[in-house]
Amino acid sequence: MLVYPSGVDVSSSALRFLTQQLRRHRRAIGSRWRRLSAGRQSLLTLAHLRMGHTYAQLAAGFGIGTTTAYRYVTEAVGLPAALAPSLADAVRTASTKAYLILDGTLLPIDRIAADRPFYSGKHKKHGMNVQVIADPFGRLLWASPALPGAVHDIRAAREHGIVDALAEADIPCWADKGYRGAGGTVRIPCWGRWETLSAGQQAVNRSHAKIRAPVEQAVATLKSWRLLRKLRCSTTQITSLVQAILTLHLTCSE
Repeated sequence: MLVYPSGVDVSSSALRFLTQQLRRHRRAIGSRWRRLSAGRQSLLTLAHLRMGHTYAQLAAGFGIGTTTAYRYVTEAVGLPAALAPSLADAVRTASTKAYLILDGTLLPIDRIAADRPFYSGKHKKHGMNVQVIADPFGRLLWASPALPGAVHDIRAAREHGIVDALAEADIPCWADKGYRGAGGTVRIPCWGRWETLSAGQQAVNRSHAKIRAPVEQAVATLKSWRLLRKLRCSTTQITSLVQAILTLHLTCSE
C-alpha cells in the first residue's frame, strides 16, 4: 500500500481536547508504553471519524498493525462518547431558544437485503435512524442514539422521549409530516396532497418549510464527519460513534 501525507479538516481544538482525554485515561488505567503517543492516537481517531479512513489505511499511514488501529480508535471513541449531552441536557440548553427544529436522518450501513429491520422504505436503503435537534439557526444541539432504519421518525422520537421532554419544557418544536400524531408542542405542516389543500393551508406549509429549512444544516454538520456517510462497522457501535462526534463538534464550536 502506498502512503502519502494528507490533511484532516478538523479544528486543532478537537485534537487538543481528545488528546487531553486520552492522557487522563492512560494515567487512570496506568498505561505505560504505547506504539503511538496520546496526540498521535487522537489524530488517528479523528482521521477515522472525519475522513472515514479504514483501519487498514490508518494502520499503513501510522505505521501500526490493523488490529492496533482498531483498538486505538475504539478506545478513543469511547471517551468523548461518554461525555455526550443527554436529551435532558439539550432541553436545558434549548430553554432559552424561541423554538427547536426536529428531524430524522438515515446513516447508511453496509448490509444485505435480508437485514429487513435495518431497511428504510422511505430512503430505499439500509441504515440507522438518528434524530437530530437544531436551534432556529440550524446549529446542531443534540443527536439521538441510533435505531434500525425501519423505525419511523415518530416512533423514534417517542422511544427517545423527545416529544415528552419538549412538552414538559414547553418548547415549541417544528417538524415534518413524518411526526404526524406526535402531539405535545410538535408542530407539523397541514396534512394532505398539495392540490387538495386550500390556498391558506398551502401558505402555512410554505412558511413551515422555511422555518424547518435550517435543520438541514444541522444534519449536514453531522454528516460532515465522513464516516457517517457509509458505516461498515457493527450496528452496536454506531451510537458511540454518533455520540463521540456530537461531543467533538460541540466542544469545538464553543
